[in-house]
Amino acid sequence: MSKILVIDDERSIRNTLKDILEFEKYTVVTAEDGIKALEIVKQEKFDLVFCDIKMPQIDGIEVLDKLHESYPDIPVVMISGHGNIDTAVECIKKGAFDFIEKPIDLNRLLVSTRNGLEHKNLVQETKVLKKKVSKNNRMVGESAPMLRLREMIERVAPTDARVLITGENGTGKEVVARQLFELSNRSTAPFVEVNCAAIPSELIESELFGHEKGSFTSAIKQRIGKFEQADGGTIFLDEIGDMSLPAQTKVLRVLQEKEITRVGSDKSIKVNVRVFAATNKDLLKEIEKGNFREDLFHRLNVIPIHVPALKERKDDIPALVKYFCEILCEEQGVPLKEFTADAMEALKQYDWTGNIRELRNVVERMIILCAQTITADDVKIFAAPAFI
Repeated sequence: MSKILVIDDERSIRNTLKDILEFEKYTVVTAEDGIKALEIVKQEKFDLVFCDIKMPQIDGIEVLDKLHESYPDIPVVMISGHGNIDTAVECIKKGAFDFIEKPIDLNRLLVSTRNGLEHKNLVQETKVLKKKVSKNNRMVGESAPMLRLREMIERVAPTDARVLITGENGTGKEVVARQLFELSNRSTAPFVEVNCAAIPSELIESELFGHEKGSFTSAIKQRIGKFEQADGGTIFLDEIGDMSLPAQTKVLRVLQEKEITRVGSDKSIKVNVRVFAATNKDLLKEIEKGNFREDLFHRLNVIPIHVPALKERKDDIPALVKYFCEILCEEQGVPLKEFTADAMEALKQYDWTGNIRELRNVVERMIILCAQTITADDVKIFAAPAFI
């Protein structure tokens, strides 16, 4: 049940708000001044705060400042009987979620309450998702190839240079792209991923550049494309070696002129986008076969980054196994399992043609099927692709 704090020096207002909100099944705590309210917040957790502006000792603006500084995730709705536009604007600038004038309208109060609590939930969910994404996109390993890769990323990330990431399937090219983005000057802007291999060739242009309503049979409304969504940020074109030649031509134009045109429109739209591309194919061979444009290759290949295969960094296997074990045991809701030294050595003997992706699958398989301590015998049984 959501807990709400009401701060107001007028007892009648406090009691009225308390009665209304408790009728709506919220838990309500009241405080007659800002000093007492700040003491209460130190001792209890709240999901929403209603705070009067005109109060003795310290006013609501000062309370808002202190709450926003120490508890930035708690939405604060300011209340005033002397409200004007300037006061409302000042409150919002200082971090207030909403502003309500006295006498308080019941519907306005309930709408603000619901919106504030939904905002709090969204903030918490976003933090959890960001933590999960960050945890799942760590670069693990201290081998020489990984140290070189990290050094390259740290050098390239702060620039606006285009990057072409190459490597076998399952080596972690997406993780490299995410690391480049997170260390870049655009890290607070959008990061838009496009799997070029997963989009049918007849839809790739609409997906990348958008379309106008009625531009083709199923275009029932306007669509904003991925490049436009990434404006000011970064676009990651994964599996770009599988992109059709007509789409390659359009991407080349974007890189040259920094503008896109939606399908069915003749209007150009300027975009400021940094481009990362990735492929498991040898693009020079694809150029020879006529499957990839040479001029696009040179546009993308400003900074080439090759991600080493797992067989080139087997010393990282113990660290990777431990990392995956922690994540997967948490996801499966089981106690953390332990791999013996012999099990780690056994895992190093495999070629890992599926690279890190294959290793993760094997670790998950053994966590599910093996006992608390995973041995070399378990590895021999369960690391094979067809173990039954």
